[in-house]
Amino acid sequence: MPHITSHDGTRLYYEEAGTGTPVVFVHEFAADYRTWEPQMQRFSRSHRCVTYSQRGYPPSDIPNDPDKYDQAKFRDDVIAVMDSLKIDRAHVVGHSMGASTALHVGIKYPDRCISVVAAGCGYGSSADPKTVEASRAASRDNAKMFSSHTMEEGARIYGDGPTRQSQKYKDPRGYAHFVKMLGEHSSVGHAMTMANLQAKRPTLYDMEADLKKFKPPLLIVVGDEDEWCVDASVYLRRTAPTAGLLVVPRTGHTITSEEPDKFNAALAELFADAERGRWLAHKPSK
Repeated sequence: MPHITSHDGTRLYYEEAGTGTPVVFVHEFAADYRTWEPQMQRFSRSHRCVTYSQRGYPPSDIPNDPDKYDQAKFRDDVIAVMDSLKIDRAHVVGHSMGASTALHVGIKYPDRCISVVAAGCGYGSSADPKTVEASRAASRDNAKMFSSHTMEEGARIYGDGPTRQSQKYKDPRGYAHFVKMLGEHSSVGHAMTMANLQAKRPTLYDMEADLKKFKPPLLIVVGDEDEWCVDASVYLRRTAPTAGLLVVPRTGHTITSEEPDKFNAALAELFADAERGRWLAHKPSK
């Protein structure tokens, strides 16, 4: 099984397909490298596509050290994947937890990004400190839930959250596949990620100064049923100068697999415009 070794020695499983301009896919909390299959099949026809399981997600390593789950390490894992595969620049496509990581890559390493995608981004972000703390407390509670249940039980509980309901009823087969894959993860990895990344990472509002200077072309995608992320996505669009926003109707948080055709169409437009230097063609040149 192919692995790369990140900067702190954590081994990350990856798969790649296709040739051409590189794309690196960064999955959400309730996902792994397999979740990007609709995108891998579509874009490996024209691009070099890389998908990987983040630290804490099999078949990648599952560290027991809480210090190995901070946002900077997840961010630098993207660069480690690119470095190991000799990729100088790529489209960095992130979903939810992965979208936050993609934004941090775009901030810290803008020259490595042809473009950045932030889909379903912003859980826990608010201008209200009480709301932020409530979200952090929910993440800590989820960490305890994963620690006290089998992974299969935890998957059924977490996977039945309010922002997953549109997929559950719209696409029962796809939803069942999502829960099944979630149940194959690691309880330790999920508890560690919730307690040390989700409950501690900076909010979008904390990142405002950096977001106002964001350089790579940025596409924000959110489902209008994704109550966690709609307001945060609008805030992100208003803050990052290179951002465009797509709101997909009647769609929840699992947007990349719930509406893959619409999501893929948006990616195709971004990739083409960013590669031609035309993403901001609608604005006056400075």
